[in-house]
Amino acid sequence: MIFDMRTPDFGAPRREVYAAALDHGAWADDIGFDVLGFGEHHHSEDGYNPSPLVLASAMAGRTRRVHLRTAVLLASCYDPIRLAEDLAVAQIVSDGRMELGLGFGYRPSEFAMYGRRLEDRFEHTCRTATVLKQAWTGEPFTYEERPCHISPVPDKPVPIMLGGSSPKVARAAARIADGFLVPLHPPEVWQPYRDECLKLGKPDPGEYPNQAPTFLWVSENPDRDWEWRTPHILHVLDSYSRWTAAAYGKPIGAYAGGVTAETVRQSGVYKVLTPEQTVAMAKELGDHSSLYLQPQFGGIDPARAWKMLRLFEREVYPHLPRGTVPRWGVTGTR
Repeated sequence: MIFDMRTPDFGAPRREVYAAALDHGAWADDIGFDVLGFGEHHHSEDGYNPSPLVLASAMAGRTRRVHLRTAVLLASCYDPIRLAEDLAVAQIVSDGRMELGLGFGYRPSEFAMYGRRLEDRFEHTCRTATVLKQAWTGEPFTYEERPCHISPVPDKPVPIMLGGSSPKVARAAARIADGFLVPLHPPEVWQPYRDECLKLGKPDPGEYPNQAPTFLWVSENPDRDWEWRTPHILHVLDSYSRWTAAAYGKPIGAYAGGVTAETVRQSGVYKVLTPEQTVAMAKELGDHSSLYLQPQFGGIDPARAWKMLRLFEREVYPHLPRGTVPRWGVTGTR
């Protein structure tokens, strides 16, 4: 289950969305979800969550089993030493359930807000991953001529995954991180990571997991629900279109322009399916795969979200294949 906490003007009130998110996380933990994911962006007009660690820690207090993953936390918005302390405490209070997806970012305004240079993002992010690992040894060390000693440290260090889609990031993840987090991307972005792991003599991270659609809504009446869902989807796509245009001079990828209600529905990236269709899709994806729910996508009314989740619980979840959980290269078991 993914949380970005967007609340556009036409959506549900922010206070209700955050309260519902905690309840949704507790529900997901109760029925057996594997991961809750938390994104990060800053000075977003619709309030995209700028503080994934705070929300993840709040979720830790409402859950017992589900893993809590930043997907992704923007390294350039943090001092690595402060981040090491915050993550250590989050790992302790969650009883070892934190997973750090560490991202590079792309919006110039976010770098400016935190006094960073976009040109330094690769170096800073990789250095952050290295510093975190050193910090959680519990031994004193020096960072930028600053004497540092992180205490307390968790019994189980937080696994660090670099998030991105370029071969350069993939190879860096193999060298310095515990995994490579690339959900919802084409499978070819995974191969450079796998190749580099094998080149370095590390365990084979395996094949890229099969991926369900970016957005899935389970419905007894898909045509009806498409109608009210469309403004939420278009809002999110428009937001990313403007962000990528500011970063790259023009919208790129899925946000390259010409997005309409009809093209969104035909794309296959956003799906509204009956329970039967959802089960069939999950079975086709197979064992080593990921299925995502975003019940508050684009500011959806919590009442509508709950209706969908209860339908999922009754008519979909009991029939889902349950086998290998994708670990994105992180060794060990849950």
